[in-house]
Amino acid sequence: MKRFKSFTILVLGLLTGVFLYNLQAQNTPTGGTIKGQIVDFSTKEPLAGVNVEILETKLGAASDAEGSYFIEHVPVGHYQLRISYIGYQTVTMTDIIVRPSRASYYDAELKESLIESDAISVSAGYFSNTADQPVSVTTFSAEEIRRAPGSAGDVSRIIYGLPSVAKVNDTKNSLIVRGGSSLENSFYVDNIEINNINHFPEQGSSGGPIGMLNVDLIKDVNFYTGGFSAEYGDRMSSVMALEFREGDRDRFRGQLDLGLAGFGGVAEGPAFNGNGSWLLAARRSYLDLIVGAIGETNSAVPQYSDVQFKAVFDPAPEHRLIVLGVIGWDGIGLTADQAVQQEEDMYNDFNLFQSTLGLDWRYLWSRSGYSNTSFSHSIVKYDFGLKETRSYAETGTEKTIMTQTSGEQEYRLRNVNHYNLNRALKFDFGVEFKYLVSDFDNYYGPYYDYLGNPTPSLSVVGKSDAFKLDGFSSLTWTPLSDLTLTPGIRISHFTYNKQTNLAPRLTASYEILDNTSVNFSSGLFYQDLPLVLLAQNDANSGIKTPHATHFVFGISHLLTENTKLTIEAYQKQYEDLPVDPSQPDQFLMDEIYNTGVFLMHGPLQDGGKADARGIEIMVQKKLAESVYGMASASYFRSRYQDQSGDYKDRVYDNRLTFNIEGGYKPNKRWEFSMRWIYAGGAPYTPLDEEASVQAKRAVYDQTLINAERLPAYHSLNLRADHRFFFNRSNIVLYLSIWNVYGRENISGYAWNGYTNEKKPIKQWSTLPILGFEYEF
Repeated sequence: MKRFKSFTILVLGLLTGVFLYNLQAQNTPTGGTIKGQIVDFSTKEPLAGVNVEILETKLGAASDAEGSYFIEHVPVGHYQLRISYIGYQTVTMTDIIVRPSRASYYDAELKESLIESDAISVSAGYFSNTADQPVSVTTFSAEEIRRAPGSAGDVSRIIYGLPSVAKVNDTKNSLIVRGGSSLENSFYVDNIEINNINHFPEQGSSGGPIGMLNVDLIKDVNFYTGGFSAEYGDRMSSVMALEFREGDRDRFRGQLDLGLAGFGGVAEGPAFNGNGSWLLAARRSYLDLIVGAIGETNSAVPQYSDVQFKAVFDPAPEHRLIVLGVIGWDGIGLTADQAVQQEEDMYNDFNLFQSTLGLDWRYLWSRSGYSNTSFSHSIVKYDFGLKETRSYAETGTEKTIMTQTSGEQEYRLRNVNHYNLNRALKFDFGVEFKYLVSDFDNYYGPYYDYLGNPTPSLSVVGKSDAFKLDGFSSLTWTPLSDLTLTPGIRISHFTYNKQTNLAPRLTASYEILDNTSVNFSSGLFYQDLPLVLLAQNDANSGIKTPHATHFVFGISHLLTENTKLTIEAYQKQYEDLPVDPSQPDQFLMDEIYNTGVFLMHGPLQDGGKADARGIEIMVQKKLAESVYGMASASYFRSRYQDQSGDYKDRVYDNRLTFNIEGGYKPNKRWEFSMRWIYAGGAPYTPLDEEASVQAKRAVYDQTLINAERLPAYHSLNLRADHRFFFNRSNIVLYLSIWNVYGRENISGYAWNGYTNEKKPIKQWSTLPILGFEYEF
């Protein structure tokens, strides 16, 4: 079945490619336009007279009084932009794609140079920080996101190439950052928080199998892997801050696309008499349509759809309003008969709706400062049922394992302010209010725990609500041109457990040489537990809020103008983590990754401890001329302390990871790229096979919890892209092959209740993916 689907998609794609190649010969592509706006990084004030030049050409322009620039009649292809302005750091932007008869928008934010001179501009090269943080942050542009091999347009899988992220399972895109669990990540799009950016999200977690955000809408991504500023809170490991691009302000544009994530399209155009724009994307999965067309009935095929939009309106030069929406529908079902045919112990029915709608208002209230204020509403509705198929052998009836019929809502108000006191002092401050409402009708059936002990059933029915109140501030002080200090503090209050917590933070950066800096960050990071876990028992309202203390030290060195070496060492110390006293050897924070849900638990305690430490090395080369790439390696340990005081490895503890990826663009039409990832075997608890045979279900060896390791993971992904330029449109056709040499990676072991024996859980084998994007 899988081979048939892959072969069908491959043949259709190749035929399409031949047709396009012949059609292309009959068209002569016209040139395009590069447009954008240049503003001050700290104040968002437009900069006039900025020099913008296309490298290796004679084309260029200067920004006008509103910071806008445009360069017309640019031949189709890819370029680099150099943006320079006296008193500011010069920036070089790569991956500038020019399409026929189309405007390509590239904005830039310039950082003011502290070197006292009105006659020179200082170069920041290809690595000008768009994020105001010296450590543990990586930035990806829109084109870097689109072309990443082995990602299928999933922004979380693009992040997998970083040394900070553990490699555990191909079938999930859960971010495991520096020893943290999938609960510990937050996501923001245009200052609006989105709890989960995945289809089929794990309730109470940020993980899932398939990304929901459409990469064709993403302008750039800043990924913070530790020590992030006081502006962000309620997460202990990472923050992903994304920005959606604006729609075209000149005329209507459209795009059709097909790939692993599904088929769909993008439409955009001007609005509000040229003072704004709109952007709309819709997508649907298609594998269920193929399966239905060929009459395949033995498989459960996921169905998912999403709609995303962004509208921008500038009522005045100092005001900008953004309306944002991210909406998704998911469904999958496996019948009892299908489960028996596939020798599965359980079958399920899963339906979900999730939505985030928000409004963001940016106000430039002076030449020295601005604010962003957003209001948003998120809702997630779960309808999930899980039953055991083989229980008829014991009782003659099927047994319900779990049902979840719940709705979760969040109302958020977020205000962030930035004010430049002078050239050496910047002040950031703001507040956040959240109102959480959860309506649960969940049932957890009786089951046997990992030791084979019976556990009684539990029903969680009712409504829970809570407020989260946060305030934060930080001061960025540059007493010397090569030294920057950023102390900050965040205060938070959670009404559910009546806890108020104070979280101080400090970041420092010192440039010891022109191209070399040493950086340090430390801080306290609190994270409230999800209501779906706390609501299981009334006594949980009194447990403390978990927190982690971060220490990060790094060295950054520019090997060349377009190649940077980064070395970072970190330590994270966790305290007050939730503990189930009935399972003293297990680590509750990792449960949702293993099972996809939080299982039934009685009253929790808050004495859990864990730690993570490691060292990371990364070399990144931006696209200068025709080659780009990144190589990274990390060695780390991630452990938790059980209730006996003994330390055990966490399930993400790969120890050693290595990644190499890159690409080659021989001309304006072709691009070839690759990614190879290696990760040491993750820990797992072996099955007690004798006890499992007798019980006819999985029983784990309590004396060897996370004591054995899976085989090492490694996989090679290749990708080839070809652009077809027509008179007024263009097409990108790509072929990506995952796990080229067919490595049989194992993510764990389960018990087959039909054959009464252990079976490996295999990850993806060789998978060809062919897709296209048609822009008009």
